[in-house]
Amino acid sequence: MITNIPFGEKHAGLSIFEPSEGTLVVVPSLSLPQDELRRITAARSYEERLLFLLLTLREPGVKVVYLSSAPIDPDIIDYYFAFLPDPDDAAKRLTLITLDDPWSQPLTRSLLGRPDVIEQVRSAIDGDAWLVPFVLSELEEELASSLNVPLYGPATSFAYYGSKSGAREVGHDAGVPMARGFGDVRTALEIEEAIEALPGERVIVKLNDGYSGLGNAIVTKADRASTSFAMPGETWDAFTAKVRDRGAVVEEYIEHRPLYYPSALAGITPGGHAQVLATHDQVLGGPNGHVYQGCTFPAAPEYRAEVGAAADRIARVLAERGVVGLFGMDFFALKADAGYAALLCEINLRIGGTTHPFGAAMLTTGAAYDPATGLLMAGDQPKYYTATDNCAASCLRGRTPGEVVRTADRLGIGFDHERRTGNVFHLLGAIPEHGKLGFTSIGDSREEADELHALTRRLLCGP
Repeated sequence: MITNIPFGEKHAGLSIFEPSEGTLVVVPSLSLPQDELRRITAARSYEERLLFLLLTLREPGVKVVYLSSAPIDPDIIDYYFAFLPDPDDAAKRLTLITLDDPWSQPLTRSLLGRPDVIEQVRSAIDGDAWLVPFVLSELEEELASSLNVPLYGPATSFAYYGSKSGAREVGHDAGVPMARGFGDVRTALEIEEAIEALPGERVIVKLNDGYSGLGNAIVTKADRASTSFAMPGETWDAFTAKVRDRGAVVEEYIEHRPLYYPSALAGITPGGHAQVLATHDQVLGGPNGHVYQGCTFPAAPEYRAEVGAAADRIARVLAERGVVGLFGMDFFALKADAGYAALLCEINLRIGGTTHPFGAAMLTTGAAYDPATGLLMAGDQPKYYTATDNCAASCLRGRTPGEVVRTADRLGIGFDHERRTGNVFHLLGAIPEHGKLGFTSIGDSREEADELHALTRRLLCGP
């Protein structure tokens, strides 16, 4: 049995966004269901989502060891260093380690089979260190144990709380409203009984460990043949087989319109302090409109406080149970007679799609989250942002990350270090092969962030 290494009292208040010293061993392994992962264009490049952590090197006592399955273009590293006050000194405190094998997925599994690389990581650690995983599985626990460092993330013993069924249990204990439904459904009979017991003409079935909405299916009671799957090419037989293996929830399909899809990002320190870090409105797409495409910060003022309060109650419940690290919560927001209501949809007990936009905005602007208003404040100036993971165009394919960054600067859509507004790019490694990148557009108002985002899409990705 693997025993997780505990954090010392010195790091009880640790935040990976603001470490003052120590070594971050970043393992952005996509230790997720691989059948769904293969449906995401340029999935391997999502290992670059955590490159915003290079910005923590602005602190002279911080070192970063960053692992990847394929080499990272040096221009991408230089791009992040350009945000730092002393890029040359930061470069001395960064160790990049690659398996040099883009097809070795997930990264951590392949890494565990490479004792030579593990020794490289061990040699690069200097003093206090902790492992920062994108997703925490038994593989990451085994790696942390072999390195003798603690994990900044929720232990696998808490994984159930990050499943769709576990989220319903936590939501109930936290007193947070949810759509009517049933958890821990596995058999065909249980699916049918749950479908018939719920009101309305449609229900939604969600795989326990689905992510980015790809494990969802909308079922029409009167016509099962018209079931709409979020994953392209899915069939009912294949889907119910996944339900048997992985479990699912069956919930009422909320027909209320307008319906909004906010989320919250929270963190729990090793000392057990829970804090809501941000609220967002999600930008969704795909066949069912359930697949994450990007986000805007902050969530709309009409329901921002309700989302923040619900997220805080959930975070406190998870902290009491011993969870550590970053995680996200998705909600539905709808207008009720007494105002807006926030209903818990799911808990993503891992680093998610809103983490890197938040980290990029916070670390490039020096802003801090104000829980009273739900705003990021850089002094007296609030900061807003709009982010995407899915800007793709054939005209970008074949170009290099450095070329695209220079083009952005020439077009005036880079980052203004004086005003602390502009774009922070990510997923740059997906450009040459897939013509795809992501970016976070930061402004001093909601309108400025949205306008810059739209302009950047138009200039880089076409209409």
